[in-house]
Amino acid sequence: MIQDFEAKLNEYARLLVEVGLNVQPGQTPSIESDVEYAQLTRLCVSACYDRGARDVVVNYRDDFTVQEQYLRADAAVFDEYPSYLKARYDWCLEQKCPRLSLTGSDPELLKGVEPARIQARRRASGPATRPYFDALTANKFQWCVGAYPTQVWAEKVFPDKKGEDAMDALWDAIFSVCRITGDGRAVERWKEFAAATAKRVKLLNDYQFQSLRYTNSLGTDLTVRLPENHVWGGANDHTPDGVEFMPNIPTEEIFTAPRWDGVDGRVYAALPLAMDGNLVKDFYLDFKDGRIVDVHAGEGEQFLRQAIDTDEGSHYLGEVALVPYDSPIRNTGILFYETLFDENASCHLAFGEAYPSCVKGGEDMSEEEQKAAGLNRSDTHVDFMVGTRDLSIVGTTHDGREIPVFVNGNFAF
Repeated sequence: MIQDFEAKLNEYARLLVEVGLNVQPGQTPSIESDVEYAQLTRLCVSACYDRGARDVVVNYRDDFTVQEQYLRADAAVFDEYPSYLKARYDWCLEQKCPRLSLTGSDPELLKGVEPARIQARRRASGPATRPYFDALTANKFQWCVGAYPTQVWAEKVFPDKKGEDAMDALWDAIFSVCRITGDGRAVERWKEFAAATAKRVKLLNDYQFQSLRYTNSLGTDLTVRLPENHVWGGANDHTPDGVEFMPNIPTEEIFTAPRWDGVDGRVYAALPLAMDGNLVKDFYLDFKDGRIVDVHAGEGEQFLRQAIDTDEGSHYLGEVALVPYDSPIRNTGILFYETLFDENASCHLAFGEAYPSCVKGGEDMSEEEQKAAGLNRSDTHVDFMVGTRDLSIVGTTHDGREIPVFVNGNFAF
């Protein structure tokens, strides 16, 4: 049993609500959770009310019923998106409910499901929920993603452990990378981290690089052009009303958007990619004029191709994120099989949707204006890890200067 577990769990709930969501008096947060996460969910509900929430809406799901549906429901079900679910998203958008999403599902939950069902559900839900998720990615309200271990996830991460030993090991890892010790100071530590990150973000924004070139010994040689007036972000973000929040806990990344049509070359993945219950390993992507033109994977290539074929925008990049190789998550040596953690163990890219906030004024642009400004549009967003110990990233300024950004896998400044 983990020492001081209850104290650490309470500290975690406070961190998610006070720093992650930064719930304001009178707001109505929504919490997306699984029935297995009830212990943490209840603590988060109480923490929201402690912050002066008007109400708290909890939407529970259940991995078992999700899996059963994907395996056994009529195939036509996945071509539709229920109106009652759309209404829920529409209501939360109208109320600007801060959104806390708790994750921890079995990484292999959808293993064995026909790929066509997964793709059909993705294509049906995308247009129905686009207004909501457009507002979320534009930071119209606070949002945060946190995690809760489950038995199947813990035993996937620690295959040499079983039962309570595996759960304790995963809890220990999560508490560690979330800077939670049980002393009640996690909120303070994350505020200090956010302040330090802001200094590096400012330096990158001052450079306003024209492009970034990635190279390493795996064979990566990729040039990524950046939009004019691009904006780097990291740790904290803010709503139009100036309310700060932290979208991911944990987080180590500093990110922006590439020009959707400005990526050329080849990039190799540094870590396996867990998607829809399947692992994609040893893969690379080739780009020309921004578009993915070739894909190869040693394992799971069909699942990667399926995700890239979601829509037209999923054939292009939407995110460039910088994470030092010597990050707290990478230094654990653990592959979490969960993007929330694994993307913060490595520099990563994402194909699909770009965050509007990554271009100055992007939150208030129309779709056409965002595209013209260089931002990609898609109903999906898939992060994959590219950072290695020998990764070099060189930024080129608009006046032709070459500035080292990463040397041997870590920031050069």
